[in-house]
Amino acid sequence: MRGLIRRPRLPVPTLRSRLALLAAVTVALAVAACATACWFIVRAQLVGSLDQSLRSNSRVDPSFVVGQLSSGQCSPADERAPNPFDATVQVVDRNGKSCVIVGSRVEVTPGDERVAEHRRDEAVHTARSKDGSGTDYRVLTTPVEGTDVAVSVARPLTETDRSLRNLALILALVGGTGVLAAAGAGVVLARAGLRPVDRLTGAVEHIARTEDLGVSIPAEGDDEIARLSRSFNSMTEALASSRELQQQLIADAGHELRTPLTSLRTNIELLVRAEESGRTLPAEDRRALLESVRAQMSELGALVGDLQELSREMPPGGGPVAGIALHEITERAAERVRLRSGGIAVVVRTEPWYVCGEPAALERAVVNLLDNAVKFSPDGGTVETELSGGTLRVRDHGPGVAEDELPYVFDRFWRSPSARSLPGSGLGLSIAARTARQAGGEVALEAARGGGTVAVLDLPGSPEPEPGPGPGPGPEAEPPPGARLQSEPGSEAEPGARPGPGAGPGPPPDRGAGPEA
Repeated sequence: MRGLIRRPRLPVPTLRSRLALLAAVTVALAVAACATACWFIVRAQLVGSLDQSLRSNSRVDPSFVVGQLSSGQCSPADERAPNPFDATVQVVDRNGKSCVIVGSRVEVTPGDERVAEHRRDEAVHTARSKDGSGTDYRVLTTPVEGTDVAVSVARPLTETDRSLRNLALILALVGGTGVLAAAGAGVVLARAGLRPVDRLTGAVEHIARTEDLGVSIPAEGDDEIARLSRSFNSMTEALASSRELQQQLIADAGHELRTPLTSLRTNIELLVRAEESGRTLPAEDRRALLESVRAQMSELGALVGDLQELSREMPPGGGPVAGIALHEITERAAERVRLRSGGIAVVVRTEPWYVCGEPAALERAVVNLLDNAVKFSPDGGTVETELSGGTLRVRDHGPGVAEDELPYVFDRFWRSPSARSLPGSGLGLSIAARTARQAGGEVALEAARGGGTVAVLDLPGSPEPEPGPGPGPGPEAEPPPGARLQSEPGSEAEPGARPGPGAGPGPPPDRGAGPEA
């Protein structure tokens, strides 16, 4: 039964209501503190004024007191003498006994007894009457010279208490009015102050409902709301740009995938038709079709691998590693490229340089730069690679890149008109640029003197290894050839690479993106 009975949930107050309530509570506490302090200050002033009046105007002639006592004219406790001012005069001895001369009998305190014993000059205190009326009196007790008694003069606190009650009522009314006014002002101020937040909330709800990232919020001033609005606008712009890039990547990938898939489908349909019709294809034609299928499959695999590489936010391996030997990575990359360079010499000159990055991604970037240079080098040419002072330069002696095409060479799937007939996914240089940015550096293509192109890779580092989260990759860290065959399109085991010495025949596949990337 307990599980079936659900307690009703109280509505959660809005931020505007909480701000108005906070303003009202704050004002209420301030008003209460001020009213309480004011009440106590006024009370102290009134009581102090009454005490001063007793000291100044209520002195009793000692001879009169002695005469009254000698004549036995002290009024009994149940008898009262006429007293138009409702004052009290009573005599107190050292034993605490009192004799009322005028008014009502009031309580005797030890202070009054000490005054009768001449141990104190006076005693001022508040005492209650003993006639059952419950009236409080302000009492001033002074000694009577030449006797062992003291005289107490008391005045009632009725007028003072009435004034304090009236003051408390006035303070409560004024404070309550102030609290209500503060609550109303808090509502108005909260509504005005949260208006930009309402606009921001409306924009967020509109984006969540329609997925329209073109909405922006006007940001005026330099306050917190303006900074929040500008941050929101920057976020929506970044999301819109990311969505546009994603759509562009999907469209470009679909376009690039269409070509090898179409070729594969055509070749396979020819082979299937030949089998179904019973007409045997000539051996040379069949071999050519199979080689074309293998080349297109290799190109398709390279493209898929490049897309997977670009889709990774962080390269595999757990993040950047300090103390990576870039010179060793360059030498290993050159060895890999020489295996498929097809007679093009790859000359490497390096100086020690240690960087922070992901080893496999850095090697992939250097391989892409070298493959790009080999692809556009003439037969029998030379690719010159030099690492000095943290700058890696890879130069080819090919036709070069037009000046107006240099800004686009690192865009995904971009190819220059002169390179569209060559194999490649158009992603190699884009991958190299992303790897350079992740390592804190940059990469660029420049026209070389005397013809050709120079790829310049700048990475921050030092000539000496620095301690870091993990050791730099050494020669033993190179993955086995089988692993490269499975994970790295564009490796030395790629089918159809530029034939080297002893390489079998085959069409030239994609070895990495060139200036068309």
